[in-house]
Amino acid sequence: VAAATHEEQELLLRLLAGEVRQGALDAIALEGVARAAGVPAAELRRAVMLEGSLPPVAQAVLAEGAPGLDRFTLRVGNPVQPMLAHTAGSVAEAIAALGACAVEEKLDGIRIQVHRRGDDVRVHTRSLDDITDRLPEVVATARAVAADAFILDGEVIALDPVTGRPVSFQSVAGRVGSRVDVAGAHAALPLTPVFFDVLVVDGEGLIDRSGVERHAVLARLLPEPQRVRRIVVTDPADPAQAEAAERFYADTLARGREGVLVKALEAPYVAGRRGRTWLKVKPVRTVDLVVLAVERGHGRRAGLLSNLHLGARTVDGGFAMLGKTFKGLTDEMLRWQTERLGELAVSDDGFTVRVRPELVVEIAYDGLQSSTRYPAGVTLRFARVVRYRPDKRASEADTVERITEGR
Repeated sequence: VAAATHEEQELLLRLLAGEVRQGALDAIALEGVARAAGVPAAELRRAVMLEGSLPPVAQAVLAEGAPGLDRFTLRVGNPVQPMLAHTAGSVAEAIAALGACAVEEKLDGIRIQVHRRGDDVRVHTRSLDDITDRLPEVVATARAVAADAFILDGEVIALDPVTGRPVSFQSVAGRVGSRVDVAGAHAALPLTPVFFDVLVVDGEGLIDRSGVERHAVLARLLPEPQRVRRIVVTDPADPAQAEAAERFYADTLARGREGVLVKALEAPYVAGRRGRTWLKVKPVRTVDLVVLAVERGHGRRAGLLSNLHLGARTVDGGFAMLGKTFKGLTDEMLRWQTERLGELAVSDDGFTVRVRPELVVEIAYDGLQSSTRYPAGVTLRFARVVRYRPDKRASEADTVERITEGR
């Protein structure tokens, strides 16, 4: 630190204090602390995952060296960063990559981590926020478990009382986000916790145990309705098992779930990492939309037209905006669209360039959510560009009705 400039010292101090919250800088800061303390980056990373943040771990390891890491262990009451999944294109691809695995329903809910010691229950979000007071049903479920101390990993969802199908993610997020009249919100939209992993039980840490062992403990703690549905593939080369996995995936989608998670049976729980031993598979929805406008880029995209305003056809012959995206654009696509949309421009306020609605683009998305911002009342979730369709006329783009049908 002494060798750093004043500006560099200020940045380092803000990083260690948690004031700078950019993921890329977090990773760089961790590597820097590991080098400065003379400890393996992997050991430091594990301590940070178990503690939940870098500053206290950095302070300990810089003062004490490697022995300072010993105090950071998995313990009830201290939330840890959850394990995340990479993406696979299909169930067959995921099984081929992982071998023996479990195929589980992927729920479109709010990730929760539940800690209990005695009667004390704490519920944390994926970002480690404490939301215990907003989820009385989760607290009640945790207190009914026949164990004194544990950490459970799962999601909270809501089910339609008539159809049994999941209520929209947006409705669940609104209920979880509500800080007022929790009792009234609970009555209006009761939530259901569903769990898929256990990290600690009665003083024993399980994250280094295999998925098979952890699930056996989970099955001992919770009845089947409180566990995520799944099937096990022990032999990926067995056509019958592979076919069963595909049927499970199809049935999961038919039940209104988001997709599946395919998990290697022998893999440990890697807290805080997007592990290659968990692969998510979701259907790819695509629509053909029309570019209505585009925003000027900044940073590395300065001088280019970047963020697309996307519209679907309406019954009156016009277009309704469904959202924006700049995701999926390659450098080549950015250069091409900058030139083409420049040719279609009808106005430019220095930030947004409005264009003639002629250029069709294929957009992939994960689903729809309600929105008061857009005239159709919905917007696309996680929209990203697949490709441009110069072979299509705007009159061939998808309609609002077609996109919202069966949502």
